[in-house]
Order: sequence, then C-alpha cells, then structure tokens
Amino acid sequence: MTKDLLFEIGLEEVPARFLRAAMEQLKDRTVKWFEASRIAHGEVKSYATPRRLAVLVKDVAEKQTDVSEEVKGPSRKIALDENGNWSKAALGFARSQGVDPDSFTFKELGGTEYIYVTKKSAGVKTSEILPEGLNGILTSMTFPKNMRWGGYEFKFVRPIRWIVALLGSDVIDMEITGVKSGNVTRGHRFLGGEAVIPEASAYEEILRDQHVIVDVKQRQDMIVSQINALAREKDWNIAIKDDLLEEVLFLVETPTALFGTFDPSFLEIPQDVLITSMREHQRYFPVLDKQGQLLPYFVTVRSGDSRSLDIIARGNEKVLRARLSDAKFFYEEDQKLHIKEALSKLESIVFHDELGTIGDKVRRIRRIADSLAVKLGVSAETADSVSRAADICKFDLVTQMVYEFPELQGVMGEDYARKAGEKENVAKAVFEHYQPRFAGDAVPSSSVGSIISIADKIDTIAGCFSIGIIPTGSQDPYALRRQAQGIVQIILEHQLPITLADIFGIALSVHEDIRVLKRSSNEISKDLYEFFNLRVKKLLSEEQRYDVVDAVISAGFDHIVSVVSRGSALMNAVHEMDDFKTVVESFNRVSNLAAKAGKIAVNPGLFTEAEEGKLHEAWLAIRQPYEAAMAQSDGKTALALLSELKEPITEFFDSVMVMAEDEAVKANRLALLSGIDSDLKRYADFTKLVW
Repeated sequence: MTKDLLFEIGLEEVPARFLRAAMEQLKDRTVKWFEASRIAHGEVKSYATPRRLAVLVKDVAEKQTDVSEEVKGPSRKIALDENGNWSKAALGFARSQGVDPDSFTFKELGGTEYIYVTKKSAGVKTSEILPEGLNGILTSMTFPKNMRWGGYEFKFVRPIRWIVALLGSDVIDMEITGVKSGNVTRGHRFLGGEAVIPEASAYEEILRDQHVIVDVKQRQDMIVSQINALAREKDWNIAIKDDLLEEVLFLVETPTALFGTFDPSFLEIPQDVLITSMREHQRYFPVLDKQGQLLPYFVTVRSGDSRSLDIIARGNEKVLRARLSDAKFFYEEDQKLHIKEALSKLESIVFHDELGTIGDKVRRIRRIADSLAVKLGVSAETADSVSRAADICKFDLVTQMVYEFPELQGVMGEDYARKAGEKENVAKAVFEHYQPRFAGDAVPSSSVGSIISIADKIDTIAGCFSIGIIPTGSQDPYALRRQAQGIVQIILEHQLPITLADIFGIALSVHEDIRVLKRSSNEISKDLYEFFNLRVKKLLSEEQRYDVVDAVISAGFDHIVSVVSRGSALMNAVHEMDDFKTVVESFNRVSNLAAKAGKIAVNPGLFTEAEEGKLHEAWLAIRQPYEAAMAQSDGKTALALLSELKEPITEFFDSVMVMAEDEAVKANRLALLSGIDSDLKRYADFTKLVW
C-alpha cells in the first residue's frame, strides 16, 4: 500500500529571482533523500509561489526496502589460529558486524580465501524516518541570500511561517524555529484564508479554492493565454520577453492580465527607453503595433481576480506616468551634455586599478581599431569613421539615462550621437560596438561597428590576461568568454580576412606601448590562443562532429573563416562522399611514412618507378589551385583538390617500395610523401577522423 507525501514550506514573500532554483533544489534534495533512504516512490512534483515552496511525492512506499549486504572480513590465514579456532581478529569482525561467528563463510578472492558474512536489514516504516528526513531536507537548502529572524540561529531565504507535512492524511510531526507541522495551508493573502488539506493528493485543488494556482506551469500558461487573448482582442503585438515572464510568474499566485494607457506624448522618447522603464521598474509588458512600433499602452499581471481591474489599471497608470516623466527629464537633460564634456568625465571613472580609467580604455580602443582598419584595408573614409567612433564609443556612460538603466549603454549613445550631428555610421557604431551582448544576439552589421567591437573586446581580454585575470571554472567576472565568442562571431559573420595572431599582436603591442606588462607578450599570447581555442571548438561543435572539429583545429585555427570552412567541407565529405573513407585512408598512409622523412627536397631525377612520377606530377598540378583555395578560405575546393591525389597515392603504394635499399632513393620517396603530407596537414589532421 502506498500514500502520497506533501511537504509545503510557508514563507514570507521570497524574491522572484530565487524561486525557480529553490523549487528545483527542493525537488532534487527530496528525490535524493528517498533514494538514499531506500524508499520507493512515484512521480515527484514541485511547486512555488511568492509565499511557499512545496513538493508532492506520489505513491510513497510504507517502509524502506529490505537490504541484504555481503561484507568481506579478514583472510582465512588471519581468521583462524593454529588450532583452527576463530582468532581475535575474526571475533572482532563478528562483533563489529553484529553477527555470530557461526554465520561466517569463506570465499576465494584473487587466490586468497576471506571471511564473508551476509547482513540483513529490515526496512523501517517510512512514517518513522520522515520527520528527521524532511527536517534535513529543509535545513540543507541553500540560497543566494539568507536571513535570520527572531532569536533563532537558523538561516533561511525568508522567515518560515507554516509547514504542511502529510503522508496521505497523516501529519508528519516536525518543528523548526518554533513552527510545528500540520495540515493547514494558507491561501491568497487577500482573497483566500487558511484551509485544511485532508489528503496530500488534494493539495492543488484546495489551494485553487483559496485563489492560489500553485502549479508553476499552469500559472505560466494562464499568463501567456491571457496576454495573447488581449493581443487578439485589441489587434496588438504584446512582446512577452522570457526573463520578464519568468519574474512575473513568481510574483503572483492567481494571475490576471490587464492593460492600461500612458500619454502618447511620451512616445517622443526613444521606444527602447520607454520599454526598458516599463520592464525594469514596473514589470510591464510593452504593446507594439504590427510594424513593431510602441503604442501608448501597457499590459501588467496582478496577483488576484478580475474584480476592480479599472481601479488597478488607473493605479498602475499613475505610477508609470511618474516613471516616464523621470525618463523624459533624463533624456532632455542628457542632450544638454556635449560629447566633448562627456568624454572628459570618463577620465574619472576607473575601469580597473591596473588598467586605468575608462578614458584610458577609450584611447587603447582607438589605437587598436585604427590598426585593425589598416590591416583590413578599409577605405580612408571608413578609417576616419572608425577613429571617430572609437573616440566617442563610451561617452554615454556618464549620461543620466545610462546611469539609471545601464542596459541602455550604446542605445542612448547612438541616439545622442546622431542628435549631436555625428555621421550615421559613427552613431550606429556607438551602439553596435557592444554587440553581440549575449548568446543569440546579433553581431554588428557595419564594418565600422565590427572593428570597434573587436577592438573593445580584445582590449578587455588582453588587458585582463596581462594582469593575470584568466577565467577558470565558472568564474568569469569580466565576461571574457562571451567577449571572445563575440570576436569569433564577428569575424565569421563578415568573413574578415584577419587572423587571431593579427588581433592579439595589435592589442598586446598597444598595451605594451602604454604600460609595463606584468607578463611577457609571448606568454600572454600563448594563453590567449588556448582561450580562443575553446571558443572556436565550441562554435564548430554546434554543427560538426567532435572528430571533425579535432581534425581541423589540429591544422590551425588562427584564421577563423578558414577553419570553419574546412570543418564544414570535411563534415559534408564524411557524410556525403561514398568513397571518402578510402580517400582518408590514402592520406593516412602518406602521413604514417612521412614522419620518417628527412629535410631534403624532392629530386625527380631519382625516381625509378613510373608511379613516383605520376604522384609527383599530380601533386604539383593541384598545388597552385590548392594554395589559392586555402588563401580564399574555400574549404570545399581545397578538399576536392586534395581528394584528386587518392588514385595516384594508391597506385604509388601498390607499385613502389618506399623503404628501398638505396638510401638516396628511399630518402627521395619519403621526401615526396612528406611534401604531400605537409599540404594535407594544413587542411586537417585526417588521422583524427573516426569511422
């Protein structure tokens, strides 16, 4: 016979950002406790609202599973004395295991006989161990921030106000911080009240009657459904951002969506400002038209029913009016600040104690960006725009709007730069140089924005590496991994003909010229290559097999466009070319013997077999187009050209004894294979492919 278990921890309001992880943690700890306690059970479901964490375990067994355990003791030689009686060691083992020596058996292990005893342990009733178990689960939970209350030493995310602990209909007796368990829960703070839960399985239904939708998925579906219904009714496009939805989800117990309005005159402010103000301060969902333009409406979700929604809407409108008035004031005041004045203020903002101020960083970005522009061969006009964009890329950090909403850095810079009369591509680059800001974000669309973005990111990465700040494990306070990934994405998106060596060299040269480096440039560069190696691998692994990734990475990843092109072509060949396995086998035969070659040039005059000449001619025939394809990062063409060597390689090995008795002939044949292998290795290490 089985029963359901309910464990609910009633709390004062918990911050929404803590609840998802706390709910999952409670479930995980409960499951692990049941497994460790040998108690069979069915489905485990967790719940969370602002005032509770709970878990429901279905079909809990009445008692623990019985166990039978075989324990190894001393060897026979030690267990028996010279008269064949049990030795002190054997008797001590019996006492430690709580068994009679007569129950001993001998078994051979590794050629030696040992004492074994079988211990049987009958499972105890689940109800007897649950009080201690649930208490342990609760007290072992961890949170980003804890608090104490009353005179208790115990710390938890928020004060515990009630506990429900039921096995079927039976209350599990436990107590913590003066709160005793029972079968009484609490509903919605204003619409509900206390309610008795007669059976653990009735939990959701009882709370629903008390205006609490305790199931997180049901609550989310209700929110989305209600917002979408409003959108259909009003012909709106309501932007449901995942992180905002997640927060609202854990702010309410019974969700009801409603809408309000704001003065259309506020639409003169950039819509990113309005949307950010609504989302960050008020947790409102913005309303857009079909063209993506902001409308003077907002949608919010209350924790309650549909009564008096007009009053609720007016209250929200009043609060929003004050927020948007502040935003309008900041916006208007910021435009009185000249860019030159803003830049001077950057000199007093510290970027890092060892790397100087934001003003110092801007000067480094300018020098790195200028050098990148030269390396990329951009036009003089574009180079001028790069210089200007680099000079002003951080000026909006001192504006009131960015101080209020840091996530608007770049957004406000672009707007203010445009209003100040900067060229369009310069203003755009002020925004774009922060891209990509997160996984899935777009990369800069313009060449100016791309160059400034790379310069900004590599300055931060090289600067941090130069003072020993290198991400380890999950620690990455300066988001260096994300910035490195951004550089890789930009290079690939725009097919930039630039290598990592170029980028590292330029950045380190600028840093070295400005300040004394704590580490040598060579050492820093080595660490940078290792760091970017992982970023490139991550990028390739999203679409390519691990062995293909290893093969092309081994041939070099300095040129991002090239390694991605080679990886893509090799992956396609592995999957689509019927005879590609035999092609690779021929390449690997070359590689196996090429390792034995000395450093001599091929001498066609020493060829004694026709197949030697054929292979040499075939190799020479593809070399020029192969070089051109590799220079253009055309992995598909380069691989096709290498594949043309399959037949002459096969004929060579079928007809030619490479390790000839004549040392000069042998060395010449090995030199031929070594030359071919060098070209193969520039494409990939084909020996790493797995079939």
